[in-house]
Amino acid sequence: MTDQEIYQKIGQLLVDAGPLGAKTIVVRAEIFPEGDGGKYEFDYIDDTCELNWFDPDGRAVGDLTELLVKLRKYFITNELTAGIGIWSGCEICLAVEKMKLSVEFIYDVQDRMLD
Repeated sequence: MTDQEIYQKIGQLLVDAGPLGAKTIVVRAEIFPEGDGGKYEFDYIDDTCELNWFDPDGRAVGDLTELLVKLRKYFITNELTAGIGIWSGCEICLAVEKMKLSVEFIYDVQDRMLD
């Protein structure tokens, strides 16, 4: 599976798991080093530009974890770490109507979560 296929699956998963009326979905994720889970925060912006949170079902969280672990393995296998090590978390932003996905990788999650 290519990285683009993984990104497409992440986007579709978020559309399916997100609330109706969400214009933008934002996910903050920290993946455990073992790849067996993670910590997540799910937010969305509705058509009135109000920020809210949502709680997707457990299957969606498990599927997202699996996709992020595959993406991380893709980075390692294809030597895309740029010598700074592998990322341990990310912030995913999906503009639902445009199906535009952006991912910002986080390399030092523990320090960020303490802020």
